[in-house]
Amino acid sequence: MLLVDLTGPEVDLESEIARRALQNLIELPCVSVGIGAEVVSPGNEGWARAFDVLLEADMPLQPILESLESNPIASLAMVQLTRHSEGLSIHEALIAESLVYSTLQSGPEFARWLRERKAREVGEERDEPAVQMLRDGAKLHLTLDRPERRNAFSAEMRDALTDSLRVVDSDPSIEEVVLRGAGPAFCSGGDLAEFGTLPDPATAHVIRSTRNPGRWLARIAERVRAEIHGACVGAGIELPAFASHVRAKRDSWFWLPEVGMGLVPGAGGTVSLPRRIGRQRTNWMALSRERVDAERGLRFGVVDEVVD
Repeated sequence: MLLVDLTGPEVDLESEIARRALQNLIELPCVSVGIGAEVVSPGNEGWARAFDVLLEADMPLQPILESLESNPIASLAMVQLTRHSEGLSIHEALIAESLVYSTLQSGPEFARWLRERKAREVGEERDEPAVQMLRDGAKLHLTLDRPERRNAFSAEMRDALTDSLRVVDSDPSIEEVVLRGAGPAFCSGGDLAEFGTLPDPATAHVIRSTRNPGRWLARIAERVRAEIHGACVGAGIELPAFASHVRAKRDSWFWLPEVGMGLVPGAGGTVSLPRRIGRQRTNWMALSRERVDAERGLRFGVVDEVVD
């Protein structure tokens, strides 16, 4: 990690050595962290934007150090991906995310996580759809409906949500979509019982890149309002972040745990969240694995509104 105090002397970005240093910073093969977000010297503002993480007063450094020590490959992949995707279209960025995610699935850090995790039982199949659709005139309500599993984002739920969103995309008479989750949590993240069950990372990439609800949410974002509550983990915040408006209950909390598994966010979070809160705050959430409550989420821009 490169750690730099940005509150010190101003840097002349017009000088040749500064331009070369700035380019090297963007290409650096490690995580770069700038300190002093609230009091960056005026002449260092352009310089500050190039760092992977810009620490604010209430952002601890120690959790990032712990991620770098325990999962250095995933940590580096995370910042390289967000650097790469910053100027890409949503489609291109989602493809890049899937490729990086699939690469890490064959890596040593994910293999270690699989060995050490506690086995999870696959839930019983239910006849009811994993995503309920209810049409009310020009409004469509979509509800994640596996409350007994805290709406863990399974392949079944992914496919059902993708199919529902494709219907919306093809039907202009649906003027508004409200996305909710049944039960105590909006979505507790990827279904851990399914992690590592696909035959190989290449197949996983094909499925992820062609059955990604985030792509369809982005296409119809102006018509979508996400109403979230409780645990919003991994996909549980990565997907709502594509919506044009996110309304969170005060009990909501947001968490990106994937780097701790040797992975990066894989449900579109390296695309949706940087477009909402910027690359630096997204990297901080992913690398620190700190839980963000509703009020901080509102300040960051993760959500647009907090209600009781």
